[in-house]
Amino acid sequence: MKRYSKLIIALIIALIFIGTFVFLWQKSQPQEIVYSEFTPEQKDLKKTTIITGKIEPRNEVSVKPQISGIIAELMKEPGQFVQSGEVIAKVKVIPDMGQLSSAESRVRLADINLQQAQVDFKREENLHDQKLVSDDEYEKARQQLRQAQQEKAAAVDALEVVRDGVSKSNAKASSTLIRSTISGVILDIPVKVGNSVINSNTFNDGTTIATVANMKDLIFRGNIDETEVGQLTIGIPMKITIGALQDLKFDASLEYISPKATESNGANQFEIKAAVSVPSDGGKIRSGYSANAEIVLEEVSKVLSVPESAIEFSGDSTFVYVVKGQGQEKQYERTPVVTGLSDGVNIEIKKGLTTKDKVRGPQVIAEEPKKN
Repeated sequence: MKRYSKLIIALIIALIFIGTFVFLWQKSQPQEIVYSEFTPEQKDLKKTTIITGKIEPRNEVSVKPQISGIIAELMKEPGQFVQSGEVIAKVKVIPDMGQLSSAESRVRLADINLQQAQVDFKREENLHDQKLVSDDEYEKARQQLRQAQQEKAAAVDALEVVRDGVSKSNAKASSTLIRSTISGVILDIPVKVGNSVINSNTFNDGTTIATVANMKDLIFRGNIDETEVGQLTIGIPMKITIGALQDLKFDASLEYISPKATESNGANQFEIKAAVSVPSDGGKIRSGYSANAEIVLEEVSKVLSVPESAIEFSGDSTFVYVVKGQGQEKQYERTPVVTGLSDGVNIEIKKGLTTKDKVRGPQVIAEEPKKN
């Protein structure tokens, strides 16, 4: 029994040895090199570039107060539509004490002058009734009274404006009511009730109460590399895709190319602007959305093409390997070709091939069997 066990063990060892030898011999044998093959086809080719930028309103207006004070009330919120002249906020005036004192003094002086003018007119009127003064003297006295009355009214208005920011005579045009200067959507209201605001003057730009823009008049703003800017022309069409709204695409037309480059990450970039054709559902678009613009730089129609991976580049020359023969007699003949436009995948063949030819592509790499 022990004899048979030894024979079986010896047989198993021999089989393992022979199997290992056969496996190593097969692995050492040269593998046949297999290449992919392509037939030239008629295709439309486009060379495009993608520009990253953002969507902005063409005109974004900052609404600022005409007087300094404190925000007393906000009538609107960001995102709401306002008409030109519509009230956005109300400002409570904090009067300057020097101006207030001067205005009060002017009122008192005007009141004194008015009282004196009334006395003078009353005297002249009595004398005129008695035929003791001429009509001319009487009219002068009446004119002086009217002037004193107007001066008193103007002084009171000035006091009310300094003290309250508005007078009774011009309440409709009150500078305490901050009105939108254009019709559009309120993009931002950077102030809150209780914030102090100042008007624009020689020394500062003033406090922005709100920014308003017409969201029906949008532009795409981006930058293009100097290697591609020379291929652009004003009016060239573009396709805009908004990153946050993948299903929304619309057209644009290039309307501005900056004459001066700016350096960005070591490369020269030129700013471009394009007028956007806002779709009917453009209410989804918000100011500042990131967007991509696709521009067709060159295009050709119905040209002979092969995959660019089948092309061999050697200096300024290009070659393909044309399939000759079949089976064991198959050979690849190195053939010069003249290439044209490439879209990054396929390349135009201007000369050197026909649709009857077949060209060699990259080597086919055999996949390793998966281990369970």
